[in-house]
Amino acid sequence: MEEIRRRKATSRKGLSFVVFNSAGKQVKKFNTSLIFFILLIISVASGGALLGFYIYDYHNMRTSMVTISQMAQKIIDQRSKITQQRLQIQTFANQINSLKEKLVKLDQFEEQIRLIANLEPEDDEANPSGIGGATPDSLDSQLELNEGHETLIREMHQEIDDLESASTIQLNKFDLLKEELEEQRNMLAATPAIRPTVGWMTSRFGKRTSPFTGRNEFHKGVDIANRKGTAIVATADGVISFVGKKTGMGNVVVIDHGHGIITRYAHLSVILKQRGEKVKRGDIIAQMGSTGRSTGPHLHYEVHLNGVPVNPQKYILN
Repeated sequence: MEEIRRRKATSRKGLSFVVFNSAGKQVKKFNTSLIFFILLIISVASGGALLGFYIYDYHNMRTSMVTISQMAQKIIDQRSKITQQRLQIQTFANQINSLKEKLVKLDQFEEQIRLIANLEPEDDEANPSGIGGATPDSLDSQLELNEGHETLIREMHQEIDDLESASTIQLNKFDLLKEELEEQRNMLAATPAIRPTVGWMTSRFGKRTSPFTGRNEFHKGVDIANRKGTAIVATADGVISFVGKKTGMGNVVVIDHGHGIITRYAHLSVILKQRGEKVKRGDIIAQMGSTGRSTGPHLHYEVHLNGVPVNPQKYILN
């Protein structure tokens, strides 16, 4: 194999190149100009620089493509997140609509309770939020997911404020209803409603002929006859306001039921309660007797409303 060596000769015209073999003999000789050589070097250097630029630009392009791909994935993720958020907004809107419907039902239920309990209805002006009665307009939760939800969000904020106001008003209305029902319950519990004893009604309320004088007189109560010792019960809740004797009535118990109502039980043989003691409807308070002006064992029973005797039979429901 030939060993190639180059020998350079410099002249004003150009450059000479001589190729020798391994034995040192000249094999080939060629000349070139200096300008051509310089252009060759410049071309090689330029090609190298251009190749480097292309490599650098390719690297930047690959980096940019990776960055663009990452940004595209971020955009996809953000759009997915926005879609999920809009779905949640629509779900919240549906929940707000459901709460409004439930609040309307509560308002209607309160009205039904007032109707059943014969209570006066609440003034509509007490509910300025407009929630109550008929179902109010619902939020539009069926928007396309690619549409803006800003208006829906503003409406939701307003609806939440209205719901908070309406729920506070409804709570106050229920508190008032509770008080009125409690008052009515107390009123009903304090209203005589049962027979004070068992037996036969021998004399009714109103005008009658006196068994003692034979004259017409006003009988303030009813007389119920039975054996001596028959139990006498309170006909409503109340407080024992009098225990003792009264002329012509013998042993007497008076119960104050409040609300202007009192009941009186006369001709008793035994009194089982003391003054100031609280009693409930049905509690045994005494035993039937014949004390005072009486023709035999019986109970004289009276009901007074605001100091005026009324017919006890109107208060006997059993």
